[in-house]
Amino acid sequence: MFPSKQRADDPQPSRTLVRPQSAIEKIASAASPAALRAATLPAAELGSRPWLNHPNGDVPLPPLRVLVVDDDGPVRNACAEIAAGLGFTTQTADSVSSARMALAHSSIDILLLDLKLPGGGGLALLEDIRAEHPQTIVVIMTAFATVSSAVESLRSGAGDYLTKPFTLEELSNTLQRAAQRRTIDVESRLLRDRLRSGAAMGNLVGNSPPMEKIYRILSKVANTTHPVLIVGEPGTGKELVARSIHANGPNAEQPFVPVDCGSLVPSMIEGELFGYLKGAIPGANRSKAGLLAGMEGSTIFLDEVGNLPLDLQGRLLRALQEKEVRPIGVDAAAAGAGAAAPGLGNGLGGAPSGVAPLVARILASSSRDLSEMVETGRFRKDLYFRLNVVNIRLPALRERRGDIPLLAAHILERMKAEHRVGYHFADQALRLLMEYDWPGNVRELEQAIERACSLSSGPVLHIADFPTQMGNFHFHSQQQFVESSNRGLMDRAASAELPAVQPIAELEKQAILNTISQLNGDKLMAARLLGIGKTTLYRKLKEYGLGDELA
Repeated sequence: MFPSKQRADDPQPSRTLVRPQSAIEKIASAASPAALRAATLPAAELGSRPWLNHPNGDVPLPPLRVLVVDDDGPVRNACAEIAAGLGFTTQTADSVSSARMALAHSSIDILLLDLKLPGGGGLALLEDIRAEHPQTIVVIMTAFATVSSAVESLRSGAGDYLTKPFTLEELSNTLQRAAQRRTIDVESRLLRDRLRSGAAMGNLVGNSPPMEKIYRILSKVANTTHPVLIVGEPGTGKELVARSIHANGPNAEQPFVPVDCGSLVPSMIEGELFGYLKGAIPGANRSKAGLLAGMEGSTIFLDEVGNLPLDLQGRLLRALQEKEVRPIGVDAAAAGAGAAAPGLGNGLGGAPSGVAPLVARILASSSRDLSEMVETGRFRKDLYFRLNVVNIRLPALRERRGDIPLLAAHILERMKAEHRVGYHFADQALRLLMEYDWPGNVRELEQAIERACSLSSGPVLHIADFPTQMGNFHFHSQQQFVESSNRGLMDRAASAELPAVQPIAELEKQAILNTISQLNGDKLMAARLLGIGKTTLYRKLKEYGLGDELA
């Protein structure tokens, strides 16, 4: 055990300090670091440091850095050497001031901090670390432990708590817990960055606040096996999110299988998910394993799960509750003549009953309001709670307009590669993309850009190249804009008490010139909005003596 400190101004120590020298104290007085590291860890454990691996297990992360802050030299040095034996990079400090200096010059992952320090208390340093270095995991050490001090430390942001004297095993376990927590934090940040940059599989694009929130959730759920329910309007990218969860999880190499619950007939969905015994359904010449009991680590994506009929919802609920899959025909075979059902092939194993364990992860999506369907009895409440362990709501594209330029650029880059043409948007076309409401969300945006690239006569994409409904939207919005501007001019004219009677020719001239001005010189659109031919418009401009100026 590590000895606890006793200062001259302390009253009676909280525990007896006179005892035989322990194994840790022998380690603390070891002659060489090599001997200390050999005594600290068994040889088999020296090569097993899972917290030092990359989240995907292929690229090692740099060793985590541990700072030991304690004014007791033997304890400080022993903790540092033990941490080094565990594979950490270590630094030491004997006071608050030296600890602040180390924090200012190095990136510290884990801090072992003694509460009683010269030059200021450890709690004050802990509060400063929480504010200035929130990524650092802090472990408090003290020989004067009380419930109040422990609670205060944890409230101030400490990640763990060690009471002196502590054993080698206690220190090692605490450091390992802190390292795993720090590695998870790093992993989540790296995954969020990959998702934000679009580098992660699934091509999620966007940096708006709603998307940042989704990235944070994805970085946490990717490494779990809990069911996830993804909701949102059609075209928001629910399957892309599901694929991203699978691709960034520990079973990324296993199959991702989408099941369209909205287009497949219920009997086909049931056979695909649960499998069936030979002869259980018409045409079943052999037994088949269901997707839920297929390859371990696979992910089954139930797209539009709200379309499942109630009886199939009950079967899915039973599989999730009991963690087992019952193929079609198992119950009938078990009831027939007391004979056991034959075993299943294709990965289900040869269990006499044909029942197999649930080995796949379930992700589900819905563009319908499942909670409202629960209230009306069209979706089982217990299944809803089973699937809704983690809920991810995808925003409509109109709710994150700031992401439209990024999404458009991403789609355009793909079209450039496919068509080998350097497409780019005209200014008015890009403004249209930003103003349009996109009822079909990202799917409609992608289709619109693909259509524009296919119909464009050159590399510049104009409004006329986009779908008709978008052109109509642009026309009506421009018409409303001009009408609003004209009403404003009339209101200002009335407030200025201009003559009430004006020649018709003068009013016509003002209407034409004002419309052209509001449309930034687009005379063809102005003629269309005014309801006159372009020849008439050019003749009128020539009469005003402005034909050359507005050309």
